[in-house]
Amino acid sequence: MTTLWHGRFAGGPSGALQALNDSLPFDRRMYREDIDGSRAHVSMLCAVGLLGADERDTILAALDQVETELESETFEFAVNDEDIHTAVERRVTEIAPAGAKMHTGRSRNDQVATDVRLIVRREIGEVAALVLRFQRVLLERADEALEAGWYLPGYTHLQRAQPVMLAHHFLAHGWALSRDIDRLMEARQRSNVSVLGAGALAGSSLPLDPSITAAHLGFAQMFENSLDAVGDRDFVADTLYALSMLGVHLSRIGEELILWASEEFGFVLLDDAFSTGSSMMPQKKNPDIAELARGKSGRLIGHLTGFLATLKGLPLAYNKDMQEDKEPLFDAFDTVKLTLSALDGLVSTLTIQSDVMAAAADSPYSAATDLAEFLVTKGMAFRDAHGVVGALVQRSLAGEAALVDLVAANEHLGPEAASILEPGAAIARRVTPGSGGPVPVAVQRDRFAAHLEVEAARI
Repeated sequence: MTTLWHGRFAGGPSGALQALNDSLPFDRRMYREDIDGSRAHVSMLCAVGLLGADERDTILAALDQVETELESETFEFAVNDEDIHTAVERRVTEIAPAGAKMHTGRSRNDQVATDVRLIVRREIGEVAALVLRFQRVLLERADEALEAGWYLPGYTHLQRAQPVMLAHHFLAHGWALSRDIDRLMEARQRSNVSVLGAGALAGSSLPLDPSITAAHLGFAQMFENSLDAVGDRDFVADTLYALSMLGVHLSRIGEELILWASEEFGFVLLDDAFSTGSSMMPQKKNPDIAELARGKSGRLIGHLTGFLATLKGLPLAYNKDMQEDKEPLFDAFDTVKLTLSALDGLVSTLTIQSDVMAAAADSPYSAATDLAEFLVTKGMAFRDAHGVVGALVQRSLAGEAALVDLVAANEHLGPEAASILEPGAAIARRVTPGSGGPVPVAVQRDRFAAHLEVEAARI
């Protein structure tokens, strides 16, 4: 079997080595990036006089043909194609013998690093676009909820706390996803560095011009240090972290929908197309999408931590361990994209049980903080006001009387304060910027909509 290094060895690789070493089953998805990188490299070789114009054009035409074969799935892989780089070079050389010059001044070390950077740059753009689409779904649901005036209990420690507008809740997830887009864009920026020309680790004695390949591939900058260029996978770790955090946020959305869809909460009904049934219990409707969003976050975190463990023991420059970057990276991209699309459909088709939400939010105990703040407006220190209201809550829970009656009869509170406990009254009292009342949420809604337009331009 002929390998790229066969000249140094008397015999071919063992079957075990080949099976462990070959990465073609997972890196073949980078064929477009590999061919783009080769086009740039060949064009540069011609520009610096290492290839003739006829040779360049012949190789570029062969690369076009190989790309067509790969796209149409007519490309025939050979037994000795250990990775996509080997496969492309072999086939180009079969079509055009000048293809043997294509690897001049290039190592698979800087070649694969370039390919990974290119695919990260592209895939991040696709993920960010899906996040933006999901944010727009959240905005649409927020608009619907704001127009209808729907509200629900806010929770701390999974205990009912204070009422908030449902739109406020949808927008809370929307803002969290904006931070994910920030992280994705930062990871894309760090990946946007050309490393072609670094060679195996030390550059080349040939008159290469890395700035030409960087410009051809649209990279924002080029490498400064050849050792660092081929040994750097920080951008992969950054990307896995950004995808992991995105997965965590999607998991939190999934967890809430699981709770909300339960009979114990009853806040939402799931659409048939985005839920499943039970093989045994005919009455069941299960939130599988939400559960899988929650479960797959652990998978994403595992990819990040596993890859960091791989990186932490590597000396400069390239080590074969780095081949372990692609499988977790590609799976993380695929997992996040699939999860986003499914959650998009789940959230967009939810039926809101607004009456159930309102009934839960209108518990008089949810307005306890408002009662304390009422006393503050009358001059009482908050800590003292907290004690007064807490004592009334304790008496009510002990069965002495309804909280509204105790408030109405209290010397510090009275009938005016008791009106705060009427259904819907507490939610209207949320007036501070960024809070969960109708007026600030309407302002927030417009700010979020404007923010999405900025995000769209960035992506």
